[in-house]
Amino acid sequence: MKPRDLPNLITVFRFLLVPPVVMLLLQGRFGSALLVFAIAGFSDALDGYLAKRYHWTSRMGALLDPLADKLLLVSSFVTLGWLGLIPLWLVGLVILRDLVIVTGAVVYHMRIEQLEAEPSLVSKLNTFTQIVLILAIMFTQAFQKLPALWPEVLLYSVLVTTVWSGFDYVWTWSRKAWSKSGH
Repeated sequence: MKPRDLPNLITVFRFLLVPPVVMLLLQGRFGSALLVFAIAGFSDALDGYLAKRYHWTSRMGALLDPLADKLLLVSSFVTLGWLGLIPLWLVGLVILRDLVIVTGAVVYHMRIEQLEAEPSLVSKLNTFTQIVLILAIMFTQAFQKLPALWPEVLLYSVLVTTVWSGFDYVWTWSRKAWSKSGH
């Protein structure tokens, strides 16, 4: 193993944290789930820092890192939806957005050109709101003596940014595909 492999190993570690987060949530051990989720978040920041700081980037890392993040988020959303802590309509909308984006990316890659996508600002905002919602729910469930952390505001923030970022991706990449195809 070389030092430049460290970011990818940390990303693989993050994949391995997904099942414990889901199991802890299903067992109602929200404090422990919150801790493991926080460790996953720290590992994401660490592998990103190492990759950028020391130029230890790779094509595999560029693919695995967002996949690990998405797996953790979607698994947490589905589990919290299953537990009745996030409305199922919102879980469905989040998954639908991701499916539309992935399908569009695959079609673009296969029909137009190799895809080198960077997340848009609104997509980053959407990811942030999803993370805050998940953390707020886990925190509120773990420390039930504390008041709920604005669940309506967070739910609707995720709703708005999910729809906005989904439309943004479809609009941006449709225009790009249209221009590349010679129309």
